[in-house]
Amino acid sequence: MTLEEIKLRRLRAQHLLMPADTQTVVKDLCGLQAQFLNHALHALAIRADEVHTDGLVKSWTNRGTMHLFSVEDLPLFLHEGRTHFLRPVDTMESDTYISAERKAYFADLLVDAVAQGMDEREALKKVCEKAGMSDNEGKSLFDPWGGLIRALCETGRLCHKVQEKKAYQLCPAFEPMAEAPARLELVRRYFTHFGPATIKDAAYFFNTTQANVKVWLKALPVSEAVLDGKTYFYIDQGSADGALPDCLFLAGFDQLMLGYEKTQSLFLPKEHIRDIFNLAGIVRPAILMDGTVAGWWNMKNRKLTVTMFGKYDADRIIESANRYWTDMGKIEFR
Repeated sequence: MTLEEIKLRRLRAQHLLMPADTQTVVKDLCGLQAQFLNHALHALAIRADEVHTDGLVKSWTNRGTMHLFSVEDLPLFLHEGRTHFLRPVDTMESDTYISAERKAYFADLLVDAVAQGMDEREALKKVCEKAGMSDNEGKSLFDPWGGLIRALCETGRLCHKVQEKKAYQLCPAFEPMAEAPARLELVRRYFTHFGPATIKDAAYFFNTTQANVKVWLKALPVSEAVLDGKTYFYIDQGSADGALPDCLFLAGFDQLMLGYEKTQSLFLPKEHIRDIFNLAGIVRPAILMDGTVAGWWNMKNRKLTVTMFGKYDADRIIESANRYWTDMGKIEFR
């Protein structure tokens, strides 16, 4: 299999060549990274025939990071025995600031408040303060990176609403899947929609060992392809016909970047890894031209700023940008 064939298979399987419905996109891609909601919505917009957030929620899933996913997948992502990546303040156990008993009291208080329609973080914080939460207890309960809210999300009692401002809703009743079938389903989705991918890629995506990936592969109907001495695994969906798209504006934290070990990316030249994956933990929105990351972009106040790594065809980039943003103002090249 050639490099271009592998790229085409990945792009097609990730719905970047032909759009699908919203639910299909978020399920196939194991959710969309939603640390910044605008990036997740852009990742959806470039893949879906019609973007809507009905039936979607936000919560911590893959690698302990915030994702946008289907409410139908709550049993899958909150499966039994999963790795939580939790600190003491993110659990229902005692921590430096508060006892387990007090946490349980405030947890019930928060769930009751959300059930009554009080959903925004600051309003919920005031409810707890009125009920006697001390400043010290608040350091745990409303920790900016998780706290009690995360503990309630991890146990399936609450989840985030799909909006920029932090607000929450009750999770529908569900039964978590058992660990083995849930893990196998996630891996099946990965090798179907991220493949062809290496064992190292999958280990990175699931934050696990390569030994675990090898065990999972034995239970799946995978095909193999070899390129430059490396073996790539995939669940076959037919031939990958067509040509690589001339210009794609990927989202920040896009699954096409996050789905593979970055030093082995087939789309991102190694000399530009830090241009996309910066040292602050941000994954910039990349510009993919003819199957290779050639720059990155930023949109602010309807002004598009494009930073290219070398020579570029401005007309092609402008034409593509106009397909994404019909109300776009000025474009600045750097």
